[in-house]
Amino acid sequence: MTLKPILLASFAALALPVLALAQETTPAARVGGDAFAAPTAETAKEPAETAPANTGYKPLLPNQTRAPMPAKATEVEVATAVKGLASPWALEFLPDGRMIVTEKAGKIRLIAKDGTVGAPVTGVPKVDARGQGGLLDVALSPGFASDRTIYFSYAEPREKGNGTTLAKAKLVESGGSAKLEDLKVIFRQTPSYDGDKHFGSRILFAPDGKLFLTVGERSDKAVRGQAQDLSSGLGKLFRLEPDGSAPKDNPFSGSDKAQPEIWSYGHRNVQGIALDGQGRVWTIEHGPRGGDELNRPRPGVNYGWPLVTYGIEYSGEKIGDGATQAGGTSQPAYYWDPVIGPSSLTLYNADLFPAWKGNFLAGGLVSLGLVSLKLDGDKVVSEERIPLQERIRDVKVGPDGAVYALTDGPDGKILKLTPKGGAKSGEKPADDRKG
Repeated sequence: MTLKPILLASFAALALPVLALAQETTPAARVGGDAFAAPTAETAKEPAETAPANTGYKPLLPNQTRAPMPAKATEVEVATAVKGLASPWALEFLPDGRMIVTEKAGKIRLIAKDGTVGAPVTGVPKVDARGQGGLLDVALSPGFASDRTIYFSYAEPREKGNGTTLAKAKLVESGGSAKLEDLKVIFRQTPSYDGDKHFGSRILFAPDGKLFLTVGERSDKAVRGQAQDLSSGLGKLFRLEPDGSAPKDNPFSGSDKAQPEIWSYGHRNVQGIALDGQGRVWTIEHGPRGGDELNRPRPGVNYGWPLVTYGIEYSGEKIGDGATQAGGTSQPAYYWDPVIGPSSLTLYNADLFPAWKGNFLAGGLVSLGLVSLKLDGDKVVSEERIPLQERIRDVKVGPDGAVYALTDGPDGKILKLTPKGGAKSGEKPADDRKG
């Protein structure tokens, strides 16, 4: 395969040595990731996706889309663990087994082990909850057990519109109530824009203590091209110090033409991020009509949007020249057409579901369930759909090894998935909507 430089030539000289997390220099291959070899696994012949594609585009690589289903489907029991949430957006487990959940309108709630939803945590800043905005992701400090610090992202109302903002605060509990103290905004996506779409946003701490923040490019044609502009914070993946500053070994650190917090660029609307078993960062992002992507972002790499994409406009028109590949951009590791509407991404590293061990689980807003992805190196071996008949906004693995899926909408729930026949007695099934 012909090798082409990944970085735009004008920025090639800016790349610096990167952290041990990546354990590699910026790759030179047109196809991102390790050298491609066709993956092998015990799979069925049928792909997980059988619906007609929205486009006539063909993948560049084998198994880059419509990977086969696993040879044996995973049978699950689904129970409603929590109900009564108002458009929840993110879920995280606390060290004591309770949960912390964000609601889009601007509320943080603590949920007891028995599923009781607590009163709103006080001290949350004002959010812009129009459209896709609002209170978004929440993550615990790596030292949460001692420092009680949480990080959260939100659509922040600003003088010239709004933008994705990252803040941290101390979670203080007393007398059955909870509040945020010592709140500090540590990073703002710039420029601001007066819109209500594509805020991202997920937070991930890496093994070295740095944190990643995903954002969107704000969707509208007038600004989405800034995903290719290194002086703009639209359509980027950021890598930050815990205080919000830019690490010295970021790929564009020291440049006067690029925001130093940028890790990778050319993204559309990244709504999932997770570490694989090797500690490498993976993301999943919304495409337009077709073209949802799974990527393993490397430092300084351009992932193409909106210059290249496997999707089309919602109107059916081509995006740009209709290119699906171009020199200077990296191919997605995997893509979907039609879309699944990926909302989240997590690694299943527990033992309750042996077949999922080491798999990525993604939430689907359009596919109405979960998607399990088995990888071989950087390539998808198989794709399995777990139908839940709900728009899934977030997915997490609990301390008990069960999978917890947060549903979208005004009557939000947390669904608990266990192996079929292994659900605990007394739990209500997910289709018990009125219970």
